[in-house]
Amino acid sequence: MIEALLQPLVIFDAAAFFDWFVNNASYLFVFAFMVIESSFVPFPSEVVVPPAAYLAVQKGDMNLFMVVLVATAGAIVGALINYVLALVIGRPVVYAFANSRLGHACLIDEAKVKKAEDYFDCHGAISTFVGRLIPAVRQLISIPAGIAKMNIWAFTLYTGLGAMLWNGILAGLGWWLAQHVSLSQLYDAVEKYNSYLTMAGFALLGLCIIYILFNAFKKKK
Repeated sequence: MIEALLQPLVIFDAAAFFDWFVNNASYLFVFAFMVIESSFVPFPSEVVVPPAAYLAVQKGDMNLFMVVLVATAGAIVGALINYVLALVIGRPVVYAFANSRLGHACLIDEAKVKKAEDYFDCHGAISTFVGRLIPAVRQLISIPAGIAKMNIWAFTLYTGLGAMLWNGILAGLGWWLAQHVSLSQLYDAVEKYNSYLTMAGFALLGLCIIYILFNAFKKKK
């Protein structure tokens, strides 16, 4: 079981993993890969939740709502890993890691950590909710929350709500695709619509930035 879980992560290929996941989908794998997706290891939730939801509709081996709940539970656990590491290790070590070769190998650098930290400082606790919907911020928003020693129950609540909304959107995509595309067309369809979700996420980020600048301008006046 452990070997099966780790095998697709050795050299990540989205298309190959997608095919593997379709043939091995289960609640355990949905949970495990969503833990990974929400921790410091870069991994796209888009290759987990939509195919799981698709299979839930097409085959009935899993329940659509349970897919969302299990994926959300995994996202919370992964986010708590980042939170606890940031809380225990502290800001200087987090930045040292971000600037190290290992940090870069995990696709983390100082600019990304600083971006997430600035976002958290500007928005407070609600950032853990909105941050779950924004590309490049989603996996990292837990770090400034841990550094800032945000109340863990509030952190878990906001993270869970944001993750559930995001997973619900992805599951809705899987449900919709189950009505319109065949299994052989699924990967290309998910990839296509994921680009739309990414653009929507960046649009949300843009709106958040406009909101920040608007409030800053009002305070100066």
